[in-house]
Order: sequence, then structure tokens, then C-alpha cells
Amino acid sequence: MTLGYLEKGYITLEELQEMGFVPPPERVRKGPVAFIECPQEIPCNPCVEACPYGAITMEGINGLPRLDFEKCNGCGRCVKVCPGLAIFIVNARGRYTVWLPHEMLPLPERGSEVVLLDRSGRDVGRGRVVAVMSAEENTRSSIVVVEVPEEWHLYHVRAIRVV
Repeated sequence: MTLGYLEKGYITLEELQEMGFVPPPERVRKGPVAFIECPQEIPCNPCVEACPYGAITMEGINGLPRLDFEKCNGCGRCVKVCPGLAIFIVNARGRYTVWLPHEMLPLPERGSEVVLLDRSGRDVGRGRVVAVMSAEENTRSSIVVVEVPEEWHLYHVRAIRVV
């Protein structure tokens, strides 16, 4: 498998699919589920420790995190502790939402419109903030939940820019 993310500076959906990281559309339509985009074998495992359902596993401290999509209920605990900002929650039940780790201040306000950005930082549309969960003392990131216009965005939106 040839991964071009090191040269490009971002990973593509196709590379993630090849690595088995993409939750199947039928699972995403059942409700919130984590989408882990952590392709490098580095010593890191806070997501494993944070998951109360045992949905995330690793083979050793340098292994890649693997998600059991059926065990995951999309609680978001893994998103808040990931130092690489590499975990997202996607949901296609009801309205389409993406839960994004967010470390910029000030946090956007609920109801505000934001610019949706893909993995490369490119503008891919507009979305609305439906919830903001501030970082807690023992977590790294806040979570901003954005409603996106269509299912396609669930697999591509990975950041926001406040307008």
C-alpha cells in the first residue's frame, strides 16, 4: 500500500478506506460512530483508555487504533483526548452531523454558520453549529458539532473556520 499523505501533508478518504478506517455507510446511518484517521504507528493510546465500551483496540503501544464499529456508540470521549486531532464522530441518523475536535478560541456559538473544511484545508461549503462541548480539565479538545448539508460531507469535513 502506497500512502501519499506524508508527501501531501494530509490523508485522503481513499487511503483511509484502504486501511480499513472508514465506517460503512449503513453503520453511519444507524447513529453516531467514531471515524479514526490515525495512520502512523506512534506511541499513543489515550483513545483506547478513554473508550468505556472497549470499541478501540491497538496491538501494542505503537499499533494503529482499530475501531469495532458495532461497539462504538459515538459518545465522543475519544475525540476529546486525541492529541493528534485525528478522531471525529459522524452521524447520518436524522440530520447529518460531524463532531470535530476544536482547539481554536473563541469557540463558535451554537447556531452560528461556519465554513466547512476538508482534510487539505479546502473550503467545501457551509454548515451550522448545533452544539459546542468545551474541553474539560482532563481532556485536550473541545468538540464542535456541525450540521452538514449532505451525507458526502460526513466523510470529508474535518475542520471549520468561523465566519
